[in-house]
Amino acid sequence: MPYNNNNGKIQTAGNWRTEIIAGLVGYLTTVYIVAVNGSILSETGISLESGMIATILASFAGSVLMGIFARLPLILIPGMGINALFAYSIVEGTGLSFQEALAVILVASLLFLITAFTKLGTVLKQAIPESLKHAITVGLGFFLILIGLEKSGLIVRGEQTIVAIGDFTSPVFIVSLLTLFLAIFLFMKNIPANFLVTMIAGTILAYLSGILDTARSSISINAEEMLFIPLFTAVSELEFWLAVFPLTVILVFENMGLLHGQLHMLNRDNSYNKAYKATAFSSLMCAFFGTSPTVSAAENAAVLTSNGKTGKAAVTAGLLFLGTLFIIPWISMIPDTAISPILIIVGVLMAQNIRHVPLDDMSEAMPAFLIVAMIPFTYSIADGMAFGFIAYPIVKLALSKQKELSPVLLIISALFLLHFVMKIIGV
Repeated sequence: MPYNNNNGKIQTAGNWRTEIIAGLVGYLTTVYIVAVNGSILSETGISLESGMIATILASFAGSVLMGIFARLPLILIPGMGINALFAYSIVEGTGLSFQEALAVILVASLLFLITAFTKLGTVLKQAIPESLKHAITVGLGFFLILIGLEKSGLIVRGEQTIVAIGDFTSPVFIVSLLTLFLAIFLFMKNIPANFLVTMIAGTILAYLSGILDTARSSISINAEEMLFIPLFTAVSELEFWLAVFPLTVILVFENMGLLHGQLHMLNRDNSYNKAYKATAFSSLMCAFFGTSPTVSAAENAAVLTSNGKTGKAAVTAGLLFLGTLFIIPWISMIPDTAISPILIIVGVLMAQNIRHVPLDDMSEAMPAFLIVAMIPFTYSIADGMAFGFIAYPIVKLALSKQKELSPVLLIISALFLLHFVMKIIGV
């Protein structure tokens, strides 16, 4: 069936062969998320196996939903940066249990869903300054870089400093360094599925150096690890809602940006509403699969350049993700030395957003840089955001620019300030 795009032009939907190939390309460029996201989720206390199963199911369901409901060739996978927020800020940072943190995802996704059906999304978009939005992305990027460097052993806790470079004579350090340089080379050469190639090559290097743990190859799949029930026991606590807010903000703005860009590439801007709703529903399902929320994968550019035009490509990728369940024993063998370079490169890509911060305007740059610096230095995305959101109205008031402050932003800043006050008094 032909469809009308936003410019009134007619295009013919891709044939099955083209769509399946595009879906296969998309799968190969995004399947790295199974190992990477599984590794990050395992930091919350669940098993690596559970994290990988949750990632697979969320990617399968989200991609199929996007393909069938929105009829778009966009693959949905757990978002990088969002998974770090979930694992390190919401679970480890607040003390919430894994199931309680899933309740945070459920509430944030419901709010995300509300923005898809109401004008709330527009209100938030207009209330929060662009400089702070970009600063959050940059801060998340540096946080991923820090996590990647730690996982690789390239940096360690210093004896007289906060961090120090790792042991140059350690096999882990050497393998991590070689894998990182290889990953950078493959990425810069734009090798197809370069992240997947990096993980395979990194695993081989780890095996040859004798640091690969092959015991994981005996892992089996248990049915109870395929569905989780969010717990609302902490819903009356301030920490719960202070975790909901940053997750909601990131979900809304990251998906807005990704979808706008990808649909513009596809020449399907008129499909934005359906795509946004599908993404919101997919995030909601993640609370029950046991993973951080999905987003439209940045690697969808590979699907689009492979001439993927319809939902068939997304469904194809989703089914391939489901098939990944059968190779979990082998994926679970991938070591941190092969995963960390991907975290570092993705972090660098996110940090590029610093160019969108008006550095010549200190009333915008100062709060933005506080967010960028404090997210990795506090090891908390929520706390890092708080510094910037509290500083923003202070800076504007100091420069008599109070007209640039919206009531919604002032409320958000006040909530973050209350968060700090509660910590000070020990509540």
